[in-house]
Order: sequence, then C-alpha cells, then structure tokens
Amino acid sequence: MILSGHQPAYLPWLGLFHKMTLADAFCIVDTAVYSKDFINRNLVKTSHGPVWLTVPVNAHGAKRICDVRIAGDGWRQKHLRTIETAYSRAPYFDAYAPGILNVLSRPYEYLSQLTNELLRQLIQLLGLHVKLMVASDYDFAGGKSEYVLDMCTKLGASAYVFGSHGRHYVDEQFLRNGGVEPIFQEYQHPVYRQRYGAFVPRLSIIDLLFNEGPHSLEILLRDNQPAPFIAAGELR
Repeated sequence: MILSGHQPAYLPWLGLFHKMTLADAFCIVDTAVYSKDFINRNLVKTSHGPVWLTVPVNAHGAKRICDVRIAGDGWRQKHLRTIETAYSRAPYFDAYAPGILNVLSRPYEYLSQLTNELLRQLIQLLGLHVKLMVASDYDFAGGKSEYVLDMCTKLGASAYVFGSHGRHYVDEQFLRNGGVEPIFQEYQHPVYRQRYGAFVPRLSIIDLLFNEGPHSLEILLRDNQPAPFIAAGELR
C-alpha cells in the first residue's frame, strides 16, 4: 500500500489532492503542532483579486491541531458571502456549491472537525477514490522520519508520498531501512479557466471546481504523471 498524509487544511489547494492520487490511503495528520499557515485559511479569487478566507481560532494551550478550537461564529457568514459573490456566476457554481456551502454552514467546535468534513466533501466532488484516515484515531509516535515510519508500519504501507519539500527534512535511508520507500511529489500547476482577468495559481480547490466542474480532476492531473515505479506497479 502507498500512503500519504498532510496536516489539516482549510479549503486546500490543488496540489494536496494530486498527492492523494499518488496514494492508496491518505492520513490527515491532525496530531501535528498547530502553526499559522494554510491550516485555517486559504485564497479565493474575487473581482478585486485573491482574497484570504481565514477561520479565527483559539490555539491557547493547544499542543496539537486537533485541539485547536474555532473562535466565534462571525467568520461564517463572511466566508459564505465572499464565496457566493465571487463564484455565483461561475459555470459550475450551482452544481458544486450546495455541498460545500452546507458544510460551511454547520457549527463546529474544533477547526479539524470543519477541515475534515470539507475535505471529505471535496474528495467526493472531485471523484477521487482514496481511503481517508485521521492520525488522532491512532497512536503514531516519533518525530518527522520516525513518525512517518511508525505510521506506515502500523497501517501496513510500503511507500509514503511526501510533498516536494519533504526532501529537506526526511531521512530517506532511515525509511528504506525500515521497509518504506519515500516518494516525492513534484506538482506542475495547471492553467484553467478563471474569471476576473489573468490566471492566478495556488488558489483553493473550489476555484477549479466552480470554474471547470466535472473536468476538474482531469485538469488537476494535467502534465502530472506518477513516478515511474508507481506507474509500473512495483509498489501497488
């Protein structure tokens, strides 16, 4: 089995879903230490350019992402209004928005509850087939390479897909000695139809879905072939 994983992310970008296509299973690593990044925010494109949608959080005393609470409820209507204003005239908004907006409309105590539900909805809309797991349901231990090896060992994976930055911190030989082959994603961002002028990359996946609808997965994978040893079936 090929495994991949990532920290929870709010309305993630295309590259996260490409990484899922390289794996049989994907683990949401909600036990990682919370940091201000894309965990609680992401970009959408409006008539005024890219705009951040940020979920306010209360991370005081929280050691893990899964312990981070959402702070208040005022952000919800702002996000719903921004998404509707930016994309209501996009070709596939009416077909793809109801499920996403329904998830956003529900109350959640913890940030990871919101991001996990959104991720499941987005996977379904894209038509991806990947087994989804959550790290806090297990007892993975160690730091960086040790954590990945423990995760792979306990879940029965023989390979793990890292993002491109994984080369900077992972001990490849350590993993191979433990029976796990490291794979590094190299994602080429596609250009697709967008509203409001020149193309802007690295937006939330909803930008692609609302503009390209059922063609989204095909576009997401454009010019992105799996590593040769995956394509050859050596690990699957």
